[in-house]
Amino acid sequence: MLRQQPSMRTEAMSPMRPIVEISDLKKRYTSGAVITEVLKGIGMQVMEREIVVILGPSGSGKTTLMNIIGGIDRGDSGKVIVDGIEVSSLNDAHLTDYRRERVGFVFQFYNLVPNLTVGENIEVVSNISKSPLNTDDVLAAVEMQDRKHRFPRELSGGEQQRVSIARAVVKNPKLLLCDEPTGALDYETSHSILRLLQQVNHQYGTTILMVTHNTAIAGMANRVLKLRSGEIVEELVNPTTMPAERIAW
Repeated sequence: MLRQQPSMRTEAMSPMRPIVEISDLKKRYTSGAVITEVLKGIGMQVMEREIVVILGPSGSGKTTLMNIIGGIDRGDSGKVIVDGIEVSSLNDAHLTDYRRERVGFVFQFYNLVPNLTVGENIEVVSNISKSPLNTDDVLAAVEMQDRKHRFPRELSGGEQQRVSIARAVVKNPKLLLCDEPTGALDYETSHSILRLLQQVNHQYGTTILMVTHNTAIAGMANRVLKLRSGEIVEELVNPTTMPAERIAW
């Protein structure tokens, strides 16, 4: 369980506003004479402090969409605004600053540095952030304080994903991007990670955008966007969100 402490977001009690605004976003890949349209004019919003789940099968464009929001990839046209910053117009240097300060990433396969300890994996991110959280507090929040001096190879998959979440959260981002965060985990461990993400959202006021093919996870979201063949085909609002421990698949 996360410790009960005040949110780090000073604007936590203000009315919700869009933190992600996307209009007519298009992306295609070219391989020889073959052109593949991955995103076909995406338009969407994500509000502050929401948990939003993007559902879609493999090849629907959901990871490409997340990578463009995170500044890892670029769209061919359209506008992407995150926390008032027009990401789609940033040059490479400013994109680096944006990724460092504004967004946190949680990937399916953890991406921890193997020759660094748990604490060092988190501190390397903390040290390049302008307003990081305390490393020990974040480790305690994800219940990994007793693993601080272990190396990734000494951890289970679920423990590595907890460290990955801690590493993303320590820089105190407004937006946390999660790409299939439970895709490599077993059923019980997946529930543990989903509970942790829900608690991060509640404690820190962190907006969470998660892409997954697992339709059951949609129950914990405030809103669900269904992506098919590069287009949003449905948007659903959950009047109440389901606790992660009640999700079953």
